[in-house]
Amino acid sequence: MTSDAKAPRVLLAGFEPFENDPVNPAWEIARALDGWTCEGASVHALQLPCVFGRAIDTLDAALADILGGQAPLPLVLCVGAAGGRTEISMERAALNVDDARIPDNAGHQPIDVEVVAGGPAAYFSSLPIKAMVRDVRAAGLPAAVSNSAGTFVCNHIFYALMHRLATQPVLARTRGGFVHVPYLPEQAASRPGVASMALAAQVEALRVAIRTALTVREDVRETAGRLH
Repeated sequence: MTSDAKAPRVLLAGFEPFENDPVNPAWEIARALDGWTCEGASVHALQLPCVFGRAIDTLDAALADILGGQAPLPLVLCVGAAGGRTEISMERAALNVDDARIPDNAGHQPIDVEVVAGGPAAYFSSLPIKAMVRDVRAAGLPAAVSNSAGTFVCNHIFYALMHRLATQPVLARTRGGFVHVPYLPEQAASRPGVASMALAAQVEALRVAIRTALTVREDVRETAGRLH
């Protein structure tokens, strides 16, 4: 980590393992990049519990710690695993709903519950997601815009993050968003036919994505839409 406590920070939050998996690529990426400096900002890795509510509390504590030290916070990027996906997925929108297909790591399984009571139906990422996809692809790695972050704890923390960025003046200059990543090869080994990506490739993709998020202010205007 940088020795300057007031140097700009990038908060990179990755989830702990869940659903009986011994590893989560999201956290492996975050801790691999902990302390990396990009465009003058130092990456601070944060492990999120895969638990509704507790994940938000953990994020809030990390935000308070960084901002309390008066360090600029240009970027908060949360990362989660999406088994079965074939590329690095830059999420477009977060929905104000928890609708869990499986219980979280504490056994909670909310159904049709708002993430923030009375909050907007959805928030869009404030990151240049299409430019991030463009640059990750240019680095020789698969990437795409995703229009659904699901309704599990990943979407839960994505919505909570964007709500805080939209409503807390101290975070008015902070950009944020969410990225889903594929399984690691060791996870796919017990799931025949399921896609995976090596950790080194995923780490490199996030390096590229973070650099783009820090340097590109206006997103590129090119199609990333889908028919379904």
